[in-house]
Amino acid sequence: MNLVSAITLGACMLVATACQAQKQARTPEAVAMLKTLEDMPRDGKFMFGHHDDTMYGIGWVGDEGRSDIKSVCGEYPAVMSFDLGDIELGHDVNLDSVPFDKIRREAVAQYRRGGMVTMSWHANNPLTGKNAWDVSDSSVVRSVLPGGANHEKFLGWLDRVADYLNSIKTADGVKVPVLFRPWHEHTGSWFWWGQALCSTEEYKALWQLTYDRLTAKGTDQLLWAYSPGIEPKDSAEYLERYPGDSKIDLIGADAYQYGAKAEYMATLDRILGIMEQVSREHGKAMALTEAGYESIPDSTWWTQTLLPVISKYPISYVLVWRNAHNKPGHYFAPYPGEPSAKDFVKFHEDGRTVFVKAGGEK
Repeated sequence: MNLVSAITLGACMLVATACQAQKQARTPEAVAMLKTLEDMPRDGKFMFGHHDDTMYGIGWVGDEGRSDIKSVCGEYPAVMSFDLGDIELGHDVNLDSVPFDKIRREAVAQYRRGGMVTMSWHANNPLTGKNAWDVSDSSVVRSVLPGGANHEKFLGWLDRVADYLNSIKTADGVKVPVLFRPWHEHTGSWFWWGQALCSTEEYKALWQLTYDRLTAKGTDQLLWAYSPGIEPKDSAEYLERYPGDSKIDLIGADAYQYGAKAEYMATLDRILGIMEQVSREHGKAMALTEAGYESIPDSTWWTQTLLPVISKYPISYVLVWRNAHNKPGHYFAPYPGEPSAKDFVKFHEDGRTVFVKAGGEK
């Protein structure tokens, strides 16, 4: 079904309560987006999301308004995800060769059609100069904290992120609200900010530094997401490196299927159960911030694996990863003719799933 967006329609009513609702003042659009995230599960619904949805897909790249999801079901994802990797280096395109100007335009278009935007940041390794996956040195986080050799460099990186996010505006000057999701999957050790690469105190200090610097740069349109992987076995492990309620608006988890169906469903059930407890105790919205099954080898994955588990929990959205145009087999959403496309149409038609209409710009 279609998303009737509270992001814009509820904004005016929420202006007066914005400062009361958050310790850090937020734009009315950001406050309204948070309300939508909170209201979704109360209404028995969740939004569907897709990374880089309108940037490229299977057999195409850069086509205006095109989307593999829209081609399959007639509507756009309600949530679109983009990545800021390489913005810190001053590049014109991100780590997946997507122009930052196009990300800006697509974020505005998604907001205008009543959807939501979330952004991750696969920041390069500031110590070695290699990418985010370079885990050859365990002193990287320490090096960007106050007193570290890369602190001033990193402040410049954060300023570039803030300036870019602040530049994403509608034609009439409204800053598009963004759910910002930095330092994700930290419970694994494949990024330079991961579990084995820094201490709990260093990770929390990295979050504090990021939050404080971006806030000082006026990013009052941001909501903030905390998203570990599937590694936590209980709420204590999930919260081990939690930055604190004052800095987090939504809790999440990144959970991909790599093996048997039953094993994945059990893993999803476990991590979502942990998140539900944390969500209830800390008063935070929750989402499956990344998910998927690469190349979707199960033609009924959407309604027989994913939906039965996630529909049990009060999630605001579920987001699957990208459909790479230049990496065969690296796709996580259906496209026309793909074996799971018919099952995805059933998923789309389920009364609990939320998408946004094509051509529905306000």
